[in-house]
Parts: sequence; structure tokens; C-alpha cells
Amino acid sequence: MSKSTLALLDSSLYPQSWQQQSFSSPQAFFRGLLAGDIPPDADAFTKQLLVNDTYKDWIYSSVFGRYLHRNFTAFYRQTEDSFNTDMPDIFRRELTRHAQYLPVEQVLFFAGDIPKNVRQTKLFTTTVNPATAMINAQRIKVKRNASQTVVNQIDITGKHVLGFPIRHNKRTSERLRNEVLILDFQNLRLVNELKIEDIKKSNIEDSILLRCYELR
Repeated sequence: MSKSTLALLDSSLYPQSWQQQSFSSPQAFFRGLLAGDIPPDADAFTKQLLVNDTYKDWIYSSVFGRYLHRNFTAFYRQTEDSFNTDMPDIFRRELTRHAQYLPVEQVLFFAGDIPKNVRQTKLFTTTVNPATAMINAQRIKVKRNASQTVVNQIDITGKHVLGFPIRHNKRTSERLRNEVLILDFQNLRLVNELKIEDIKKSNIEDSILLRCYELR
């Protein structure tokens, strides 16, 4: 069965004005967050997404909600339940059957270090909300008492990146996640690392490491 491709969300979000500043692309908006030019407001960005027609098409064309995502993740993390050893693959095949290709030039974000096994499993969860990625990266840094905040910008450059926009409950804090589960891809390539240190307008005390990836 052939797969459809989701419409490019970023083309309907940018260019945009945000807190009296203009940003031409998600990359420019993310740099503004990292530089402390604008505060990371996940709720404000989510509200913008929820009234965006393209994003509404994304999430309402999907049967994949947060409840299903939690169960799927739990199956993949289980290691000792031999009775259910086949369940993760069965679950994944069924989800893949309903998944769609993500559009070329779409930008996704990921907080913290990308797990080393991602290139083998071809499976990880991203967000289209740059503020969510920034806030979660700060929390990870504090939780692990790390010396720097790590954030990742992921540019889709291939036509066969398979994924699922996750539909969240608007009445809970999970609505701020704005997640996209990546189910399959050919290659994840690190193309640049940038260390950002002189952040005068931010409450982040330590440096930020920005890693830029291409996903195809």
C-alpha cells in the first residue's frame, strides 16, 4: 500500500512575527530561543499550532494518540517479559501500516542526547514545538547535573521518513509536547555542532550545545 506525504507544516508557520520580532524559518526561530532573544513559551507556540489548519490535518488524520504512544513505548522498553517478546514488532508493524511520510524541509526538534541505538532501531520521538524542546533540554540538564544544555535540530531531507504526528489531549499538560514519532528512515546524519555560551537575555547559566542533523 502506497504512503501519502503530509503537507509541509513549516510553510504555514513561517515567516512569522513573534513578540515583535520577525522570523523567516524554524531554524531562525530556534536560534532566537537559544540566544535568549525570546523566552521559550511552549504554551503560546502550542496555541498557534492548534489553530493552524495544516497541523489540524496532521493530528486529526492520525489514529495515534498519546495513550497509544505510552503503550508502544512501554512495549519497546520491556526486556524481561518473555511472554510478550513479539508484541513490540507486531505493534510497530500495525502503526507503520497507518503511518505517513513526513515532508521534505520539515524541521523537528529533540531535547538532550539522541540515544545511540536510534540508528539501529529507526525509532525516536521528536517535537515540532521548538520551545518544548528547549524547556525539556533544560530539565534534562538539571536532572543529570550536566555542564551544558543539549538540543537537536533535525531537518528532513529525504522523501521516505515515516512518522506519526501524535494527537494529545488538549486538557492536559501533554498538549505542549506536539510530538512526532519517527518510525522509519534511511539515515540520520550529524552535519554541525554549535556551542552557544554568551547568553545575556536568558536565565540559562551554562552553555548550550546545538546539534544539527539531516534525516533522510
